[in-house]
Amino acid sequence: MNQTVFAPWEDPNEKPLISFKNVTKRFGDFIAIDDLTLDIYTQEFFALLGPSGCGKTTMMRMLAGFESPTKGVIELAGQNIAPIPPNKRAVNMMFQSYALFPHLTVYDNIAFGLRRGNMPKNDIDDRVNEMLKLTRLEKFASRKPHQISGGQRQRVALARSLAKAPKLLLLDEPLGALDAKLRQATQFELMDIQEKTGTTFVIVTHDQEEAMTVASRVAVMDEGRIIQVATPQRIYEMPESVYVADFIGEVNIIRAKAKPAGENKYHLTWSDNQPPLTAMSERPFSEGDDCALAIRPEKIAINAERPADADNAIQGKVHDIAYLGNLSTYHVELPGGQMVKAQTANTRRVSRRSFTWEDTVWISWTATAGVLLAE
Repeated sequence: MNQTVFAPWEDPNEKPLISFKNVTKRFGDFIAIDDLTLDIYTQEFFALLGPSGCGKTTMMRMLAGFESPTKGVIELAGQNIAPIPPNKRAVNMMFQSYALFPHLTVYDNIAFGLRRGNMPKNDIDDRVNEMLKLTRLEKFASRKPHQISGGQRQRVALARSLAKAPKLLLLDEPLGALDAKLRQATQFELMDIQEKTGTTFVIVTHDQEEAMTVASRVAVMDEGRIIQVATPQRIYEMPESVYVADFIGEVNIIRAKAKPAGENKYHLTWSDNQPPLTAMSERPFSEGDDCALAIRPEKIAINAERPADADNAIQGKVHDIAYLGNLSTYHVELPGGQMVKAQTANTRRVSRRSFTWEDTVWISWTATAGVLLAE
């Protein structure tokens, strides 16, 4: 079965569902959103990811209608949404606190918005039952929110948000209140529900793992600007800046000066008494340019002897070891004091630790393992 890859952002004929066009939002002197342009497409599960105060919630509140842009235009399905009041937009928002009515049953919580919209009673019944089934809550329809678990309350809030079939559902840190195991299970449920309904989801999160799990694309934000928008895989494997590389997952950053050494090949001077490193990069650098090699710990091998055919090999000393069950991370101190993390998978259940503290080891990686970035 040849499954076509979902990538409407690569199709020039696709019209976006949401367009931010040069949007700036100021609160007094503070610029929360700084001249932001972004397109989000129908049926995307789009993640806004960044540290607290980077502007992601402000973007969401503007989509919901709780804030208006100071400058620029936000369009939903080609229409400027600024003049449309929140309750008239085809947009729904699910809050971190769920905001369920404690005195209403699960059924009535889901039906609440439909009843206010004067939908015929039979249609309300059908729609609520459809939502109960979608979120696997049929057995809990007559319970009150305090009689069900946190994960179930989260699903009630989701069912209520989806009941009116919005074009766009906004999720503000929706899994923040759940414990780690439940979060993981709920992430997959969210993806499943999003796929079944075909609703466009925009999620705000500061949890990189969550964004990487659920999203079709991730926008990494900092100080009101979008630094990079791409699929989770591209963000991880091909970050465009040190900020993005550092924000997503574990990474080693080795600062160096570049020297071209053939087609797309560079030698990197990184330490006075060490031979240069070799890296491949399609991004051009001139001789003497400052650069940073970003390299993931799982792409660095660790050995007792120098590997014969390694593109890059440096001798160092094991400074720290973190045993994480499935992985062990070795913190290796290089000559000159820089720490580099190397990771090995613990594939056998009982194995002697191959290296221990203070051991002298060789770390090595290929010329294509790292990403060469301008500062």
